Amino acid sequence: MSSRSSKKPVTVYGAMAANFGIAVIKFIAAFFTGSSAMLSEGIHSLVDTGNQVLLLLGIRLSKKPADEKHPFGYGKEVYFWGLIVAILLFGIGGGMSIYEGIMHMKYPHEIGNPIWNYVVLGLAAVFEGAAFSIALAELLIRKDDEEGFWEAVRSSKDPAIFVVLAEDAAALTGLAVAALGVYLGHKYNNPYIDGIASIIIGFILAGVAFLLAYESRDLLIGESIRHGTLKSIDRLVHANSAVEKARRPLTMHFGPNEVLLNLDVQFKKQLSASEIAAAVDRLEDSIRKKHPEIKRIFIEAEAFIQKRPAESTVSK
Repeated sequence: MSSRSSKKPVTVYGAMAANFGIAVIKFIAAFFTGSSAMLSEGIHSLVDTGNQVLLLLGIRLSKKPADEKHPFGYGKEVYFWGLIVAILLFGIGGGMSIYEGIMHMKYPHEIGNPIWNYVVLGLAAVFEGAAFSIALAELLIRKDDEEGFWEAVRSSKDPAIFVVLAEDAAALTGLAVAALGVYLGHKYNNPYIDGIASIIIGFILAGVAFLLAYESRDLLIGESIRHGTLKSIDRLVHANSAVEKARRPLTMHFGPNEVLLNLDVQFKKQLSASEIAAAVDRLEDSIRKKHPEIKRIFIEAEAFIQKRPAESTVSK
């Protein structure tokens, strides 16, 4: 994984600013044209704005220092709030859009001059595309060299990246559906098409929300680091001249840039306790230098157990 990444959640700030401005102009257009799909898009952008606020809250809370109650810190706060974002996107974004579409089909009314809708949708596409580009650029910076695009999205551990990227992708898709609904509804003078477009937008949001909830669930339960990083750690361990053999590294994310690593290592039997301690220090230094996101390392040294039963574990 590249070490080059923005320290500030630029993707979240960019998406929040874009979504708030877009929500305002969408609601204005929906008011003047009576478009159900445009109203759904306004709701979508408003929900996205609130979601970014919650992500910023999660990022801020995750930086609280460890204490007696939470000895590993508060890094998983960002995953919890990512889950809340998914719930809101599903319930408010998807649910309200589907409801609005159904009500529009139940009580149809003619759409006014669609020019406002086209102008707003075009502006929204520009802003959403810019926010999507920022999130995409950040993802490409952080991904491992051997990863493909979809694999990088799936393996991303930072909600500030994958949540914003998913939301913006859903937004761009929703804009296309809304534009098609407005165009066909006006062309054929059929208000039901606009309502159908609103329902489709709702299902798009619900689907994206489900995927975000699934990813947040995995991270809250305790997800390992990327496979490529695991292999790199394994190579570093076996490259240490004091190591006889080692089992597969065990890891868990406590935040996007905070990983716990547990190593079960058998050192060469002829080494003294002081030599093993020095080897442990070298091993930790090499791992942290290569992978700075690994903040805590616990090493179980089997040879040390055999030599010094009372000191069964070396951990730092």
